[in-house]
Amino acid sequence: MAAPTEDWQQERARVLAQARVVVVKVGSAVLTDANGLSMPVLENLAAQLAQLRNLVPESTAGIEGGLQPRRLVLVSSGAVAAGRAALSSRGHMVETTGLAARQAAAAVGQGQLMQAWDKVFLAHRMPTAQVLLTRDDLRARQRFLNARNTFAELLEWGVLPIVNENDTVSISELKFGDNDCLASLLVNLVEADLFINLTSSSGVLAADPQKHPDAPVMDHIDDVAALDLGQLCGGKTSVGTGGMYSKLLAARRAAQIGVPTLILPGREPHVITRAFAACGVCNAPQGHEPFTGGTWVCPARHAIPRRKFWLAYQSDPAGSVHVDAGAARALLHKGGSLLPGGVRAVEGGFQCGGLVRVLHNGESIGVGLSNYSAPDLKKIMGLKRHEVAAI
Repeated sequence: MAAPTEDWQQERARVLAQARVVVVKVGSAVLTDANGLSMPVLENLAAQLAQLRNLVPESTAGIEGGLQPRRLVLVSSGAVAAGRAALSSRGHMVETTGLAARQAAAAVGQGQLMQAWDKVFLAHRMPTAQVLLTRDDLRARQRFLNARNTFAELLEWGVLPIVNENDTVSISELKFGDNDCLASLLVNLVEADLFINLTSSSGVLAADPQKHPDAPVMDHIDDVAALDLGQLCGGKTSVGTGGMYSKLLAARRAAQIGVPTLILPGREPHVITRAFAACGVCNAPQGHEPFTGGTWVCPARHAIPRRKFWLAYQSDPAGSVHVDAGAARALLHKGGSLLPGGVRAVEGGFQCGGLVRVLHNGESIGVGLSNYSAPDLKKIMGLKRHEVAAI
């Protein structure tokens, strides 16, 4: 957490120097062109990530077994565009406007995408691992913990996880919506210190570019939660599903758990290493100047616990519990747990461990995991502890 007297530039320099785990997200608009995947772009990004990995974070210098490489997670879009291009090269011109068509194109392109990434990272002796996720993999607590353990093992081995949404099998209820959302949830899962989002834009513009084409790039955002994103952002990119709106939503999520976001123009040569060079972490590549552009999104000054973050961003709760005024006060102001005696009504058919919404006077005051199934909770609601034990 930043010191009270630290300005955003000092904060950025400190985080870039000390971050041990970094999530990097790159979108379709950066990776692809009219012919599909742009290999020069992939090669340049692989070289940058290899250098970033070897920039030993200052935070490991004083610990036992220090001087450890940074741990990186790459969230990569581009499967649909790669699949469309692969089919086109074989004489199959397809439209990918519908969900089924996009899922089919992703099935063709995911292998192409992974093969391309594996090839460019092989030149830097960086082993890669393919990880395809749906929202359900992060929604169920046990599967979330299993995924966290898998990522931890891969990072311990020095492997670069390359993550994408499992578009081929995702249904609308289990989709992240875009890889910006997926990346922001991975920031929590891998306990990252920094989120780098590579975009086709030069950074976050100070006004909607469709209405104000000359709007300048914001060098930093102090409080992303206070922004009116609908008014600030324009439409989505032509080949991706995100746009700056989703990137700022992702930055807002990361900020909630105290993680800053660096939004950079991904097509700018060596932009990551040049941004680190601008903060004195390394030297700029030969022939290039340090990069001082992009947008730094500051973390929230009062971060929420990561477990509460996980609860907040799951899919819709399986049911609801209505509580009385005393229980509402205990939850909101005392940080207490909800006891059966404070429950006045139960809705839904959730099981033990299910995610439920807590309501008071018809208004939502939070979500939580129930220690009881809905039928059992209906039996004990309103009762005191000794009465619950008897039942």
